[in-house]
Amino acid sequence: MGQSPGVMRRAVNRLASSAKEHEAAELQKGCLDLGATLISELPERERVRVAGTLRTVTLRPRAGVPALVAELYDGSGSISLVWLGRRQIHGIEPGRAVVCYGRVTRDGDHAVLFNPRYELRPLGAE
Repeated sequence: MGQSPGVMRRAVNRLASSAKEHEAAELQKGCLDLGATLISELPERERVRVAGTLRTVTLRPRAGVPALVAELYDGSGSISLVWLGRRQIHGIEPGRAVVCYGRVTRDGDHAVLFNPRYELRPLGAE
């Protein structure tokens, strides 16, 4: 048993991070196959098509108006999808693959699509 616990921990961390990198690369490839722009390469104030998997979906009121906010991740980065005046949308849930269309805006350094058009991808089509 001559190995210290730190060596094993580093080996496990390396395996886990390479698996995450592989998963991110596969997700990016799938998005490009759908004709989407990678989130890390989004132009500002232009209409775009993005694709990926919803990580989180929360209800966050903005200026007293209900707003459903979802984080879309494509392996290269994430973008916030904000539907104003909505408390929920059937099918918009964490883990779901979607393709969204809209005009990119920025909230600080973070990209946002307000009231995007969307297509739910079939379950298991990530």
